[in-house]
Amino acid sequence: MSVSLDHVVRAVDGVPTIRDVSLTLDRGTLSVLLGPTLSGKTSLMRLLAGLDKPTTGRVLVDGKDVTGIDVRQRSVAMVYQQFINYPSLTVYENIASPLRVQGRPKAEIEKRVGEAAQLLKLEPYLNRTPLQLSGGQQQRTAIARALVKGADLVLLDEPLANLDYKLREELRAELPRIFEASGAIFVYATTEPSEALLLGGNTVCMWEGQVLQVGDTARVYRRPDTLRVAQVFSDPPLNVVGIEKQNGSVQYAGGVKAPASGLYAALGDGAYRVGFRAHQLEVANGIAGRHAFSATVTVTEITGSESFVHLHRGDSNWVAVLHGVHEFPPGHVLDAVLDPDNVFVFDAAGRLVAAPGAM
Repeated sequence: MSVSLDHVVRAVDGVPTIRDVSLTLDRGTLSVLLGPTLSGKTSLMRLLAGLDKPTTGRVLVDGKDVTGIDVRQRSVAMVYQQFINYPSLTVYENIASPLRVQGRPKAEIEKRVGEAAQLLKLEPYLNRTPLQLSGGQQQRTAIARALVKGADLVLLDEPLANLDYKLREELRAELPRIFEASGAIFVYATTEPSEALLLGGNTVCMWEGQVLQVGDTARVYRRPDTLRVAQVFSDPPLNVVGIEKQNGSVQYAGGVKAPASGLYAALGDGAYRVGFRAHQLEVANGIAGRHAFSATVTVTEITGSESFVHLHRGDSNWVAVLHGVHEFPPGHVLDAVLDPDNVFVFDAAGRLVAAPGAM
């Protein structure tokens, strides 16, 4: 089975929420919709499900136009950010509910509920009601109900966003195994680049209703086609600085001049924008590097295993991530150091022209 969007546009009150999207999803694949809030992830899912109809364009299943077919006539299951269960039913009955609606035999219901409960580690809780469960167990129940339905297309709209950190980490680790065991088409929406990387599969990078890039998740992360993709796929936010390449040297915005070494060496003369993630920015206290910038600390966030150092330089704000605990007081001046072999370089139009060979 495959599901395709063919030049789909969706507008609400004349305002486009999805802009000319063409996309094909095949059976047994996981596609992560990655983008900030209001980038169109939920709108795209609703079009795939048949909950909304495109303003223009077509939705195809195995090449057949299903654009006007109601969601109840499609093989679709959806799990939302707010886990939705029937409060008066046990976990068993919640999971079994779509099978009972389908009129499945009792033996089949018992078998499929048991399999889903085992897959999602819900067997000890089958006789409990949702209010007797933790948030993670409730979301597992909602996911199990979607899986047991046997839908060809399973849509998960930020299903872990409302769970606490420990529960999110637990379910994130389990979901790839669950997806692989199911064999359906899975589409998972998230705002978090780290979640996309953990889940793997393919990433569909979105911004303001547009699909910017589609591909293997690791490849999109390592080689973003554009500056905008790199910004969407970076958390903390991507650090950016302008450069001018002339006669074997580069002039950074703000006055720092350095030899055009590393990735800069092969660039033609002209203006570029350099992007670098927090882990690509080194921090040294009073030690000049090859491409070093004097920057002022605005705040340091310590998570325990890492420290996020927020820096201000000229009209730019950067973030560096350091392993371990580092305490730099606000106002402290230090050197932020860039390795010219470990940055992304974009042309004036925002297209990638150079990237690290391995990251």
